[in-house]
Amino acid sequence: MQRKAYVPGVALLAALAAGCTGGSGTDDSTADSKAGDTTTSVAAPGKYRTLREPCGSVDRATLRNLLPGAATLPEEQQEKVYAGTAAVTYDTDRRVGCRWKADSPGTTHQLLVDFERVVSYDSDVSDDDRAKEVYARQEAAADLPAPVERPAENENNENNENNENKGEGEDAGGEKGGEGEASAPPGAGESPTASASETGDETGAPTPGSDASDSENGTGSSTGSSTTPGTGTGTRTSEGLEPRTLTGLGDAAFLDDTLTRSGSTTQRRTVSVVFRTSNVIVTVQYSAQPALTTDVPDSKELQEKTRALARRLAEQFSDQ
Repeated sequence: MQRKAYVPGVALLAALAAGCTGGSGTDDSTADSKAGDTTTSVAAPGKYRTLREPCGSVDRATLRNLLPGAATLPEEQQEKVYAGTAAVTYDTDRRVGCRWKADSPGTTHQLLVDFERVVSYDSDVSDDDRAKEVYARQEAAADLPAPVERPAENENNENNENNENKGEGEDAGGEKGGEGEASAPPGAGESPTASASETGDETGAPTPGSDASDSENGTGSSTGSSTTPGTGTGTRTSEGLEPRTLTGLGDAAFLDDTLTRSGSTTQRRTVSVVFRTSNVIVTVQYSAQPALTTDVPDSKELQEKTRALARRLAEQFSDQ
């Protein structure tokens, strides 16, 4: 009887081939599953990965304007004042700042510039969204007053209606007075000056030294008058210069203005402008403290200078 030949090597190769085929299918399935897990969306990073050097962000001409007392100092001391003092921070990639101070016989001025780069460590929240949250908390902490609606427009309308009624009465009286009187020309009885809505006065329209944000918040143009000296901290400014949100500066911005007592006598006014551009929050703080107790720093001047510097810094970040 003839027996079939048995080749152990062939059987082993066949078994190995079958095992490899089955194993490769399992590995492919596992790899596809893991690849699918890594395709989850991640929030976009912020526009800014670094921060500007703050002490070098304010040009010399601006510093001369904001720190007039420095001009009276010897040249060596002037250079020290204009160089500023860098703020101490633990991570210069996340936050930096610089301070300047100049004393003069009449007033002491101080300037602070602060840059904060917000980073989100949540993959579902972008750096910009996190920066919006940080900015919103700062605006809420400023406790800005609600926009005040001026009644001037309504008053003008009422005056116009009264003038129209008066004119109708005069017309009626003229008809009763006699046939020989000539009729009043068109426009008689009306005020010879243009109404407030025509001239732009008291309507919140922007005027030199103000911007659109003032009109949007009902503050209108400023008169430049200061508040009556207060006895406590947090004294607000005069009408038209109230703390408010600003437009046209970064992605969002607000201005705060407070008058506080330094010690028991002199008063210090501090104007702060805070704005957000993408994932960076910029703070500009400018203060003046007169030497005389009877002097009150001018709110309008400080606000204009602070906002002008904030605009220049915003342009620098736009160019970065």
